[in-house]
Amino acid sequence: MNAAKPIDQTRILSAAEISTVLGDLRRKKRSVNTRQNLILFRLATCCGLRVSECVGLKLSNVRVGSGKPHIYVPKEIAKRGVQRRVPLWWDAGTLADLTTWKAEREAQGASAGDPFICSQSKGTTGKTLSVRNAQARFKASVGVLGAERQADLSIHCGRHSFCSHALAGGRTVAEVRDAAGHANISTTSIYLHTVSEDDTVGNLFDL
Repeated sequence: MNAAKPIDQTRILSAAEISTVLGDLRRKKRSVNTRQNLILFRLATCCGLRVSECVGLKLSNVRVGSGKPHIYVPKEIAKRGVQRRVPLWWDAGTLADLTTWKAEREAQGASAGDPFICSQSKGTTGKTLSVRNAQARFKASVGVLGAERQADLSIHCGRHSFCSHALAGGRTVAEVRDAAGHANISTTSIYLHTVSEDDTVGNLFDL
């Protein structure tokens, strides 16, 4: 088995950067598109979902009413067709935002089989977002970090950041492997020590 390549540190958002983006997206009186961008940023950066998984989620896949709330990633949208569960009890901030958004989608008339995130434009409301659209939305969300940093970051950097901060926050390699859906624990291990103790988000992404 070939050793996994080290992670480029520029592809990991720092705790301060994550806090800045979340704070900007959560400001009052923002549009429904901005509120949805917050959810997309949460799914990528605080849950480690791949972009195809973000746009493929249905309302029923986001299970926030149980004792151990989680995102169920079905085999239809998961890489290699391997289903998994992403814990939401690790992170109260993400759970709160996803719970609020699910209620907002239900208030729009969405049902269990409808997309969790979708077009909010008049005439196309409820339609699944394209991967390209989701990538552009993530890029716009991190614009608050400045043009130079924005140019460095893609939506997949959110996934890198999730793995790095989850491990730094005390989750085991096995826990993060299962949450991220890595095929091998060696892949998860490359994220060890990519975030310093001084830069740890704290209670994962409870921001």
